[in-house]
Amino acid sequence: MSRILIGLLLTGIAAVSWADSIDSYVEAEMVRQHIPGLSLAIVRQGALERVRGYGWANLEHKVPVNAETVFQSGSVGKQFTATVVMLLVEDGKLSLDESIRRYWPQAPRAWSAITPRHLLNHTSGLYGDPGLDARRDYSDEQMLQLIYKVKQEFPAGDRWEYSNTGYVLLGLLIRKVSGEFYGDILARRVFAPLNMHTARVISDRDIVMNRAAGYEVKPNGATSNQDWVAPTGNSTADGSLYLTALDYVKWHEGLRAGKILAAQSWAEVYRPARLNSGATHPYGFGWFLESVAGQDVRYHSGGWQGFSTFFIRYLGDDLAIIVLANSDLADPNPIARGVAGLLDPKLAPASVPSP
Repeated sequence: MSRILIGLLLTGIAAVSWADSIDSYVEAEMVRQHIPGLSLAIVRQGALERVRGYGWANLEHKVPVNAETVFQSGSVGKQFTATVVMLLVEDGKLSLDESIRRYWPQAPRAWSAITPRHLLNHTSGLYGDPGLDARRDYSDEQMLQLIYKVKQEFPAGDRWEYSNTGYVLLGLLIRKVSGEFYGDILARRVFAPLNMHTARVISDRDIVMNRAAGYEVKPNGATSNQDWVAPTGNSTADGSLYLTALDYVKWHEGLRAGKILAAQSWAEVYRPARLNSGATHPYGFGWFLESVAGQDVRYHSGGWQGFSTFFIRYLGDDLAIIVLANSDLADPNPIARGVAGLLDPKLAPASVPSP
């Protein structure tokens, strides 16, 4: 037998080995975390190495998860909102460093120092919960009047504190300066160019093919359907999107190629937040920033209405891992990082064994 053939056989055996390890690991985590259904995608050096569903997209009808199962994004959707904001900056309709009172003169005077940049990188000081009743619909003006009452917990730029309020405001700001709903701009200028054909804003009323059900799961595994949320609560810009694992793969391909935005805009997106003190915080516009095994890593998690999501990109290894789950109790972060460790031991968290 030739050395080439032996090499190919060994490579195939190795691929099967890590694939089996990943399946075993994911399935064990699903049992441990009481996750009904999960979708996993792995992209390495531009090649889709795996996209697979595990468990059930719908428990009542026994519909299995597959690559085309639609999950809610949760806060991973913030990176899409940030992209729309940067498109409007490029269009000259918005400035990152002007007071948001330029756009809303009636906003509290204390907000004078808050800029769109502060909203994007969570340094505005605005309390994280915008105070909306999830079971009630609001007009944009009604939402603004409620948000104007949100406490500013520290002066803009003094420190970093995660704020959904900031991203709800960004969605309202996008409509203010463009005249369009942020989801419509996303559909036309981001999703369509990247062929993300199933990505869209959440809608309970529309027929959405392959939509997973979201579940609230108690620690003992007892499961119930997600709570109902009014249309307004499922269309705000802090993370109200439907995407499949394949949509995230196409998003990753677009990010990898630097599409949609100009290079200088992407540089802004990935710039750590700079505080008034001159220190920085490892968060850009819709992305957490860190270093793992000597390489830059960008990631975000999301959780909303019975769904949990995690998307991580290891830039040095040119590796992306997407984990989508239909349980509010799920923590896909360690699952994604554990899979990374199975692919490359240097990426493994301490608690995840190498294959």
